[in-house]
Formats: sequence, structure tokens, C-alpha cells
Amino acid sequence: QVRLVESGGGEVQPGGSLTLSCAVSDSIYRINRLGWFRQVPGKQRELVASITSGGDSTYADSAKGRFTISRESAKNTLYLHMNSLNPKDTAVYYCYAFPPFSDWGQGTQVTVSS
Repeated sequence: QVRLVESGGGEVQPGGSLTLSCAVSDSIYRINRLGWFRQVPGKQRELVASITSGGDSTYADSAKGRFTISRESAKNTLYLHMNSLNPKDTAVYYCYAFPPFSDWGQGTQVTVSS
């Protein structure tokens, strides 16, 4: 089991940028795959992006070309760099360690509004 703590959420205007961080309590080398999910009220949590220990990343269609996921092993931290934000990106963003860990962070709110 690992503890995940997200930060960096906030309110931004359309077209703006934010970078989310996820501090991982254990060595990030032990976790083969990490990801960012997001959820809006009344909808299922959806995968935004994921990255493997080898650096292979995947993105939801809605995130391609705008978001970049990265991991910094020296700091045991996962990032999500988000550009060209629009109101549809408004959600609570969660950090997730894929199985065998299957652990979630507490989430950080991102609001895109003019």
C-alpha cells in the first residue's frame, strides 16, 4: 500500500495552465504504473493519463496535445501539466497507483471558469 497526496489544484481561466503534483510515500520505482483520473459529480471517474516506470505514457483523447504526465523518481512525485484548459476540464483530479497497489489520493479540485 502507498499513500498518495495531490496538490496544485485551483481555479484558472479558460486557456490557462495548471500543474498538479502527487507525492508518493514509497519509492516510485516500486510502482509500475501511475495515473491521473478525474471525476465530476454524477459521473464515473475517468482516466486522464498514465505512465509506466519505463516512461511509456497514455492519454485520454480529451487530454492529448494539452496535458503531459511525468514522474520524478528523485522526489517520488507524479505530475500532470495541463495547458489550454477549458470548462470541461473542471473536476476533482485523483492520483492512482495501479495494481497491485490500487491506491488513491484524496483528490484536488480543478475549476476552469471565467
